[in-house]
Amino acid sequence: MTTFNTEAPTILSLAEVEQPAGTIRRYWLRIISDGLGEPVRVPILVAKGSEEGPTLGVTAAVHGDELNGIRVIQRLFSDLDVKELKGTIIGVLVVNIPAFLRQTRVYTDGFDLNHVMPGKEEGRASEVYAFRLIDRIIQHFDYLLDLHTASRGRVNSYYVRADMSHEDTRQLAILQNPQLIVHNPPSDGTLRGAADTLDIPAVTLEVGNPGVYQKKLIRSGTEGVHNVLSHLGMTADEIIAPAAPPIICKRSYWIYTHTGGLLTVEVDLLKEVKKGDLIASQRDVFGTLKEQYLAPEDGVVIGKSTMPVNRSGGRVLHLGIL
Repeated sequence: MTTFNTEAPTILSLAEVEQPAGTIRRYWLRIISDGLGEPVRVPILVAKGSEEGPTLGVTAAVHGDELNGIRVIQRLFSDLDVKELKGTIIGVLVVNIPAFLRQTRVYTDGFDLNHVMPGKEEGRASEVYAFRLIDRIIQHFDYLLDLHTASRGRVNSYYVRADMSHEDTRQLAILQNPQLIVHNPPSDGTLRGAADTLDIPAVTLEVGNPGVYQKKLIRSGTEGVHNVLSHLGMTADEIIAPAAPPIICKRSYWIYTHTGGLLTVEVDLLKEVKKGDLIASQRDVFGTLKEQYLAPEDGVVIGKSTMPVNRSGGRVLHLGIL
């Protein structure tokens, strides 16, 4: 059974962490102050193995309503035999505290925190938060698994975004045993991209849907992290092979509506479609068919909208190109 310290100290950076080998500790990392001048603190779990080894970071809730990743980290640390661990695991349970408390996707200034990385030392609120996150936490990792979910009104398959041309990130992606992998070099503004600029191999894992716990996907996400620990030589566990090989996509993109109305997406997740196949229908409030959307090319459905009310330029589905 894992034993945690009962009183979690407040720190300003992971550089301050000094704990005995073979222990797990809880910390509150102060990152900003709120409007009352009170500290806003990020909850962190640190498992320090009995022997030296790499440092694996696992982050969750970059968007405030992404809950499955939090449970993955909790389960990971409850499963650990830290006496047999080589290296260090750092679990950042909630990255975006202000959004988490409001159960919203974006930061308090209206910006997506995963679009402003690595932030600015002196900038708007979300940029300062992002800068301190990278400076005080992320730069101390050797590897990063960034856990996300779909946005509200959408559902995702269990999939990974990774730079498959980079061997380290390719391995991290495959070890998650996902249903699907999208080759996606890290883009500017993402946490994964900020890690890449620091030469930290990183992947983004989409663990289901927002605002809920999904037990099956949480188990899958936890299994993927354990596979990475074994691959890095941090544990002696066997790597669990996938039930089926993942679908590999060379790229992906969202398809958007041309007009507003009530949308029905006609295809399921992971459905392979051919160019010209019907993928969605849109009706006005009276029920009159206004538009039908066809697949622009062959592909597979990675994610899709579940919200019928859809204005012009709304998302229809996320299409992966095999």
